[in-house]
Amino acid sequence: MLPLVIRNYERGDFANLIALQEACFPPPFPSELWWSREQLLEHVTRFPDGALCAELQGRIVGSMTSLRVTLNEGEAHSWASVTDNGYIRNHEPNGDTVYVVDLCVAPEYRKLGIGKWLLQSMYETVVHLGCRRLLGGGRMPGYQAHSERNTPQEYVERVLTGELFDPVISFMLRCGRQPAGIASEYVEDEQSLNYAVLMEWRNPFKVER
Repeated sequence: MLPLVIRNYERGDFANLIALQEACFPPPFPSELWWSREQLLEHVTRFPDGALCAELQGRIVGSMTSLRVTLNEGEAHSWASVTDNGYIRNHEPNGDTVYVVDLCVAPEYRKLGIGKWLLQSMYETVVHLGCRRLLGGGRMPGYQAHSERNTPQEYVERVLTGELFDPVISFMLRCGRQPAGIASEYVEDEQSLNYAVLMEWRNPFKVER
């Protein structure tokens, strides 16, 4: 048993965070899409509460980034538009929604609950800030294999009932998030056919009006 530390990442962590991205998204994933120092600087400057990392024996093995925005129910958006291409310069200090920009765990440390603990920590951030929900678009990597027989909505329903397993959607369901809609052309992703399922967690201490 080793202690895992969930904390806010800082400027001194940038090199390790970029190395984590390289491990999580190796070639042929384009390296220009890994976090840059410029993006990370925006994260820790504009919304440090939304910049989390998981540290094990001094090594960063996971990270999660978010921003605050205000979105109407069902408002169409892509990952690039809602996150400012990952720079979060559109962060709204009083936004009612904490929006997930990125969540990753080093491959050799997956299935140990680290991603779940990062999400749980962000739920605490939602409550602490008095926001009404956590929201984010999740990949649907299993959808391509079923796309000839199912619409994206039908595929998600089959995952919800347990008929199908999707590594991303099923993980988020286990973490307490629920589907809030389907986004088309959300991000370029062949396995998901560019679709994403919007998954939310509502703050149980926030009264909806």
